[in-house]
Amino acid sequence: MSKMNKNNACRVSAVLGCALFLGGALAAAPALAEDRSFSGPEALEIGAKLACGTTEAGVVRYGYWEGKLYSRVPGERDRHLFNVIGMNVRQCSRLVDATRGAGYRSVSREVMAYLDPKTGEVLDQWTNPWSGKVVEVMHVTNDPVNAREPTFVLDRAGKPYQVELRQYEDMVVQSIEVPLFYTNPLAGDYQDYVGGQYHAMEIFNTFYKTKEMLDPRAKRIADSRISWQRISKWLPWMQMGERDGLMVFNATGFSTFDAGKVPARLWALVDARWPTYRLPPPADDARPNATTWSVFKQKTDAQRAPGKMP
Repeated sequence: MSKMNKNNACRVSAVLGCALFLGGALAAAPALAEDRSFSGPEALEIGAKLACGTTEAGVVRYGYWEGKLYSRVPGERDRHLFNVIGMNVRQCSRLVDATRGAGYRSVSREVMAYLDPKTGEVLDQWTNPWSGKVVEVMHVTNDPVNAREPTFVLDRAGKPYQVELRQYEDMVVQSIEVPLFYTNPLAGDYQDYVGGQYHAMEIFNTFYKTKEMLDPRAKRIADSRISWQRISKWLPWMQMGERDGLMVFNATGFSTFDAGKVPARLWALVDARWPTYRLPPPADDARPNATTWSVFKQKTDAQRAPGKMP
């Protein structure tokens, strides 16, 4: 064999050896992500921890987030319209149904303030950059935001309740996409014919410690981490009419049992403007849920009532 052929043979052998080594290493390495599925009583206890951080009843948990809100209009650059800070305060009750077994239900209320993206100050008036009109900012004050019905070991069809998680070694993630398409309370009674339904999507990715979440002996978990995105139509108080475009929210945060971890600035805002939002609703709260659109309608209808118009 010539010297050149010997060199080529050595190179080929080295490449093959490296490939075999890497192939064996990859085959032996555990998968970084593992999809986990739980059902029945085990899923119920995990579900309670996901919802309220605990399998106990009546324990208050605080969810805090901060982020940005952008516009997306065809043919123009995205605009950074607002920063946001917000909080959800909740608790879970524990229930037993004679047919469906043990269960839980969460109740909560939430606030979110819109901030000037340059100064970080709370905005109570905003100049619409498209129309030039100065409008009143309506911060989010949704009370309540409750589970529509309890979660039990068995669903209404008698099938076991299920929870899906993705495990990354010492972390598990609950990843949820929520497509929203329903009757808009501001758009009249003929939306099936002429459109106008509320159309949005919310995306939640929440991160927990695997050991705490999956250990049946652990009644409570520590702080969890939140990632929240939302794609929706313009907010009604922006007075955008039928202008094309969407809003994109992107925020991160955490949930905790320690009220002291919620930034003092947000507590000061809550105490000054919305003091009832320091605590969740009662566990048996049966009121219909509130949204920005339903709250805006109530406020606008009250302003339009006889004797209220200027």
